This record gives sequence, C-alpha cells and structure tokens, in this order.
Amino acid sequence: MNRSVGHALLAAALFGASTPFAKLLLGEVAPVLLAGLLYLGSGIGLILFRVIRDRGWRASGLAPGQWPWLLGAILFGGVLGPVALMFGLSTTSASTVSLLLNLEAVLTAVIAWVVFRENADRRIVLGMVLIVAGGVVLAWPTGALGSSNWIGPLAIAFACVCWAIDNNLTRRVSAADALFIASSKGLLAGTVNCLLAASLGAVVPGAALLPALAVGLLGYGISLVMFVLALRGLGTARTGAYFSTAPFIGAAVALGLLGESAPPAFWLAAGLMGAGVWLHLTEHHAHEHLHDALEHSHAHAHDAHHQHLHTFEWDDERAHEHWHHHAPVVHKHPHFPDIHHRHSH
Repeated sequence: MNRSVGHALLAAALFGASTPFAKLLLGEVAPVLLAGLLYLGSGIGLILFRVIRDRGWRASGLAPGQWPWLLGAILFGGVLGPVALMFGLSTTSASTVSLLLNLEAVLTAVIAWVVFRENADRRIVLGMVLIVAGGVVLAWPTGALGSSNWIGPLAIAFACVCWAIDNNLTRRVSAADALFIASSKGLLAGTVNCLLAASLGAVVPGAALLPALAVGLLGYGISLVMFVLALRGLGTARTGAYFSTAPFIGAAVALGLLGESAPPAFWLAAGLMGAGVWLHLTEHHAHEHLHDALEHSHAHAHDAHHQHLHTFEWDDERAHEHWHHHAPVVHKHPHFPDIHHRHSH
C-alpha cells in the first residue's frame, strides 16, 4: 500500500473514532468550549512532541507567501468548522451526522477539481461515489432527515463546507512540517474558541477536561498530521476520498461503545466503502508530463525527482530536509497529484 494512502486512512480512523467520544462529552461540556478544548489538546500535545523531536524550537520553514494559506485553513478548519460540528452534534442524531459528514469529501473534491484544477479520472470519481453512497446507506434507514429541525443538519453541512475549504488551503502548505501545521492550527483555533466560550459563560467541568484534551490530541491533532502527510503524497481530492471513510469508522466505534449489533445496512455500507477504497488503491495514472522549475523545502531522499547538489556534506540515502531546486524535466511514470505533480492534463 502507498504510504500516503495509509496516512489518509489512519487520519480517517482517528477522526471518525473521535466523533462518538465527542458526542459523549457534549453532555458535560458546552459545544463552543468542547470545540476549543479538542483543538487545544491537539495543539499543546503536538507542540510538545515537536519540541522533543527537534530538541528545541525550530523555525516553521514556511515561505512568506504560504502564511495566508495556513491562516485561512486555521480560520475555516480550526475555528468555524469544529464549532459548527459541535452545535450540530448537540441537536442531531449520530446517524444524520454520519450521513452529512460525507459532504466534506464531495465538497473537497469539487473545490480541488473546479478551483485548483486537480486531476481526477473516472476511477477516482466512481470510488468517491461508492464511498459517499456507503455513508448514505448507513444513515438512510433511520429517516433522520425527515425531522423538522434543520438547524443541526445545516450546522453540520456548514462544517463540511469549512473543512472542504480548509483541506484545499492546507494542500498549499503540505510540503512544510506537518507537525508545525497541525500544532499551529490546534493552538490558535483552540485558544480562540476557548476564549469565545469563556465570554459566553461556559465553565470547564473538571472531570471532562483531560478526556476532551486527549480526544482532541488523537482525533484532531495526530489525525491532522496524517492528513497533511497524505495531502503531500496524494493531492486533495484523493486524500478527501480516503478520509470519507471516517463516518463509517465513527459508526463502527459507536456500535462498539453502545454494545449494539450491526444492522444489515452497516455491512452494505462497509461493502460500498470497501469497493470505493479498492478502486482508489488500484488506480494507475501514468503519462508523459513536464516538471517546471521549482524551489521548496521538505523531507526527501534522492530519487528520480531529487537529483541536486548540496551546499553541505551529504552522501547518505536517508531522508533529509533542506531548501532545494528542481530543474525542469519531462518524463513518464505512475504518479499521484502530489507536491511534485501539480500539472495540467
């Protein structure tokens, strides 16, 4: 399996599993405050991990022109999206949430294809349709959308719009340190939402504080790190498609927590999503393409796309990170729309 595919599926598993746990915490914590605590937990945890990894504080490595993309991603994905989700969870059944969260993958792909001109062949589109259909089947038997209360579903749909924008903005900085991106989003978004919750009179119940921070570190922090790594290697639309298995994973965790047996619709949804993921795993995209001259910094080994000299001594085959130049080249090989293959077709 492509390593980036593994990153995307792990991101989906962690985020999907966090949803039922967040639903349990909403009984004790106000929605805006919980949104803040989830991201604050991810920010604090990842910053500590980054400092330990680098043995001190290291610069972000972001170019000046990349900061607007990151700040926009934090606004939409870290501040607005989580608050909307928590409000939606507080008034909407889990089955409806599972259905509507699939909108994120669809909207992510649409923005990637229409706005950023990312390539997707019919196999990728069909796989995404099957994955989304699995989410529809998972929630359809409940008839939850027949409710007259549309505030919750609309809030979740708005959260999906925010995360779709976030995913596409994050792709623009995905070559940078994934830990820095995720920890910055967590700390800034968590602080903003916690301050907003405090201004609204929310109080943190002592017993729920640590569980909320832990769920945030796993389901929002480490999940986001994996998502950024997947964006780097797969592009936005494909990463979003794999990530759309998260609602199914969340439903599976919810069934385990509640001790209920899985209905037939659950297994039908599993089959549809599994078929969609299989279509993506077996994709073969190869054609002659041009690499324009490019300069950037990211972790890399010396492969067909990294044939450059160093200003320092280095004769190892291990991955290393520094600012480097890509000369123009034309060649043909199987590839994804990763950070080195953002060309037209």
